[in-house]
Amino acid sequence: MCGVVGYIGKKQAQSFLIEGLSKLEYRGYDSAGIAAIDNGTLSIVKCKGRLAGLADKVKENPVKGTIGIGHTRWATHGEPSDLNAHPHTNCKNTISVVHNGIIENYLSIKEWLSSKGYTFKTETDTEVIPNLIDYYYEGSLLDAVIKAAAKMEGSYAIGVISTEEPDKLIAVRKDSPLIVGLADGEYYVASDIPAVLNKTRDVYLLDNKEFVELTLDGVKLFSEYGEEIKKDVYHVTWNADAAEKDGYEHFMLKEIHEQPKAIKNTMTSRVMPEGEIKLDDIRLTKEEIENISKIYIVACGTAYHAGLVGRYAIEKLAKIPVEVDVASEFRYRDPLIDDKTLTIIISQSGETADSLAALRLAKDSNSRVIAVTNVVGSSIAREADDVLYTWAGPEIAVASTKAYTTQLIDMYIIALYLAQRKETISKLELEQIKKEMLALPEKVEEIIKVKEDIQKFAANNYMHKDIFFIGRGLDYNVSMEGSLKLKEISYIHSEAYAAGELKHGPIALIEKGTVVVAMATQEYLYDKMLSNIKEITTRGAKVLGFAFEGHTEIAKSVDIVKYIPKTLEMFAPVLSIIPLQLLAYYMATLKGCDVDKPRNLAKSVTVE
Repeated sequence: MCGVVGYIGKKQAQSFLIEGLSKLEYRGYDSAGIAAIDNGTLSIVKCKGRLAGLADKVKENPVKGTIGIGHTRWATHGEPSDLNAHPHTNCKNTISVVHNGIIENYLSIKEWLSSKGYTFKTETDTEVIPNLIDYYYEGSLLDAVIKAAAKMEGSYAIGVISTEEPDKLIAVRKDSPLIVGLADGEYYVASDIPAVLNKTRDVYLLDNKEFVELTLDGVKLFSEYGEEIKKDVYHVTWNADAAEKDGYEHFMLKEIHEQPKAIKNTMTSRVMPEGEIKLDDIRLTKEEIENISKIYIVACGTAYHAGLVGRYAIEKLAKIPVEVDVASEFRYRDPLIDDKTLTIIISQSGETADSLAALRLAKDSNSRVIAVTNVVGSSIAREADDVLYTWAGPEIAVASTKAYTTQLIDMYIIALYLAQRKETISKLELEQIKKEMLALPEKVEEIIKVKEDIQKFAANNYMHKDIFFIGRGLDYNVSMEGSLKLKEISYIHSEAYAAGELKHGPIALIEKGTVVVAMATQEYLYDKMLSNIKEITTRGAKVLGFAFEGHTEIAKSVDIVKYIPKTLEMFAPVLSIIPLQLLAYYMATLKGCDVDKPRNLAKSVTVE
């Protein structure tokens, strides 16, 4: 949530600040603003609402200067408003700050600064930062920022400029993402790589409590103790146009269509027609695996749903007990973790605050931690003992699609790796599973190409206020993700239920015309699922059913049936989620919703 950008160079900063913020809109925001220094004067323009409103304001009143900072805000402390929007300044209007994160002890800092004569205009936690920097300023902006950061508790990615030193931009991060872009005579800071891709492919990926000083002479990195440090430059290999719509009406639709390639890329070099399953550079011996008494899979939202499928795969193939937890609840229930526990953290962004906290708890308890993430150099990737990337490429739409399917692939790969090391599956069985895995991209492509029936169902039902999803086993896990996609972007109330639990309460919701999506891909539960479908159709439900090709019996019990290509039951979620993603997409577009940036949501939840 929130987006931070900064620029120093010989050009006017305003152009990049607006452009860079536009590349970070996917993170979610309710207001935006920029600041720059020109001839020793600080100029700020900010406003509530979309970035387009800010762009209109600076056209009328340009923010001049070749050094500047910008911000898109997601309100935490103080309502969305022009006043509470960033950037914020100190009382003397000499220091300006943009901030992503939460300063947890801001009230005590505010009270302390007030006793020193400082006054405050806003309701935000951020306003204490420029005033704290001002308090410590004694001729060095870098030193003042370092001292201020030592006083602050919580999470932050901060950009700072000052009229006292108009040729410097200082930035620091702690638990919120921040990168530095390096170009010829121009330097940038940003919350994420897409903001700078049109300017440079060379970046520094800042670690926690690392400070950076940007001047026209270059970039210097410092530790929290003020010691200069060296860092390798990371070269971005994916194309800038990967973060553009490429002719699709929405990023979400583009990313749905990118799934065959993303799935294939995630399997490349890990799942080969011949040979063993590989986990990149991760090494777990048979003895280490046999010493694992339990696995925790911890994640949020869509990643949590991928973890549920991962549990099934690991327990079925590797015969190791698995628990799946929502990250925001995990550390508050005193989980039983020790050196015989393996913890798997799943996070698309690698910056999810609750997942990062769970990771640290696991490591403090001597658990080995494997991260499954899509973002190279993210906090979770760096802090985990091992990392298995999902090679999905940039995912811009807030509602996750290709990240989910590639997370599933990574979970299958981990399950197979553990199983082959433990020898809980035969070589023949492994080869059969690999063959089916390698065929998944083509089958996903086939589903995407034939989507007219999904569009038709959406056109006939987008006006409904309630839609339910039911399934058993893995189908229930997929139902949860399908329901989440629908509610996220169409704002239709939706719930997923385990079909076997219908008679324990949910069936009371069924009446004539109630729309239900029924998943029936699990062979061993197919007959039971048909009985559950009949329970709701006899009460008047309108049902969209899903089953593997060849299971034509379901057509007798549902209004519309969508058949998906046959695969192993374990891999059904990779295929069956595709039409559910499309269903959510078409429902939302028919309702006129903002598909890529649904209200109240953000791509990366970097605060609790």
